[in-house]
Amino acid sequence: MHLNFKIIIHLMGLLLLCNGAFMLVAGLVSGLYRDGVTEQITFSAIVTLLVGILAMFFTRGHKKEVKRKEGYLIVTLGWLVMSVSGILPYYLSGAIPSITDAFFETISGYTTTGASILNDIESLPRGIIFWRSLTHWIGGMGIIVLAIAILPLLGIGGMQLFSAEAPGPNADKLHPRITDTAKRLWLIYVGYTAAETILLQLAGMSFFDAINHAMATLSTGGFSTKNASLAYWNGQPLIQYIVILFMFLAGSNFVLSYFAFKGKVQRVLKDEEFKYYSIFLLLFVLIAALVVFTRANVEQGAVFPMVFGEAESAFRHALFQVVAVVTTTGFVTADFTSWTPFLTVFFFGLMFSGGSAGSTAGGIKIMRHILIIKNGLLEFKRTLHPNAIIPVRFNHKPVTEHIVYNIIAFFVLYMLLFVIGASVLGFLGLDFVSAIGGAASSLGNVGPAFGTLNPLSNFSELPMLGKWWCAFLMLAGRLELFTVLILFTPYFWKRT
Repeated sequence: MHLNFKIIIHLMGLLLLCNGAFMLVAGLVSGLYRDGVTEQITFSAIVTLLVGILAMFFTRGHKKEVKRKEGYLIVTLGWLVMSVSGILPYYLSGAIPSITDAFFETISGYTTTGASILNDIESLPRGIIFWRSLTHWIGGMGIIVLAIAILPLLGIGGMQLFSAEAPGPNADKLHPRITDTAKRLWLIYVGYTAAETILLQLAGMSFFDAINHAMATLSTGGFSTKNASLAYWNGQPLIQYIVILFMFLAGSNFVLSYFAFKGKVQRVLKDEEFKYYSIFLLLFVLIAALVVFTRANVEQGAVFPMVFGEAESAFRHALFQVVAVVTTTGFVTADFTSWTPFLTVFFFGLMFSGGSAGSTAGGIKIMRHILIIKNGLLEFKRTLHPNAIIPVRFNHKPVTEHIVYNIIAFFVLYMLLFVIGASVLGFLGLDFVSAIGGAASSLGNVGPAFGTLNPLSNFSELPMLGKWWCAFLMLAGRLELFTVLILFTPYFWKRT
């Protein structure tokens, strides 16, 4: 099969137009705050728009058909093209003068990882901070989903792109037409962002801080406008509870949000993944809160339970950090790696959980864990009854063997890439804890890690090759491995 390079380049041009338009918004914000970088951001937008227009103009006679191979290539290249063009505001404004650092920060934004190399965020111009949050917001719902929402204008069907961008086991669609699905998802996404912005502002945040944190929350990204992240508002519990609520929503399947808004609440409550997602979070929070509570009590030499204020604080920090890590948002209210050795290991394990399928969260995803566990338990039955056909069931429906094999293959590849990722970081000079933490965080799109990459530090001290390697892990993790790794197989490029 010949690859249709014209359609690939044409769609790269479309994505550049989208990216350029978002840059203009950042330029407008820069102009409103008169932060001194309006010209640089606007120039970045113009360059991006011009390249996009030229790419679309010279490929306007393309064949309007996207096959599976093109779909995978478009998605991976799309993320790379957006990330490369997204460097311009950072680089031209002088906010991040290194190409390597600028690319790391940009791809960390688009993949909603939230790992940063910036040591003083608060000193950055407002337009750059806003652009940084926008990269999260664009990447959160998926730049490809954004693109397929307007593909009918070009006369192109988008199903192949959607399946490549979201190759997980969940095939739920809100509407028979994929473009209508994308529009509904974006409508929910925008609505949640607006709602959180308003609530955070009412709770005491400035409008600028509120909208930036809303974009970072709904995308499960984690870039903050403050050096201390959400710990800056430790004295304002309501702000942190609002962020917790929207992290929970962002980590759940957006399809369920649609059903809830349509009044089909029973469908949400009966969803097996949502039930496990909620139960796991509750269980993890209780474990973490109990350890934090006990530790604080012991350190103070208290015989009686702490007063409500202290107990609430212990519960809130445990709740916040568990939800932030499970949903791969990566906001921090405290250095959870210093709580106890047990909780350090505990949070490291949580990095491999991930949110729900169909959410903006990264990681392995709750649904895959459920199906792997169910299949493992059923192997005992199959061993005792070798001739019986015992399928794995999910939401009371049998799951095909193909999906089960796909999930097992994904899990094996994920763990293999984690081991290779940590080994490469170790080879580049990182200590053991930092290497495994950096690999798990990058691959799971979590953000904060362990060791020298802990929540109170960042990724600025990584060697140059380490930053490029982590950028690769972020991209592979965000696109759920297969979409990226399939490009490195010889049979992908064979003509069939």
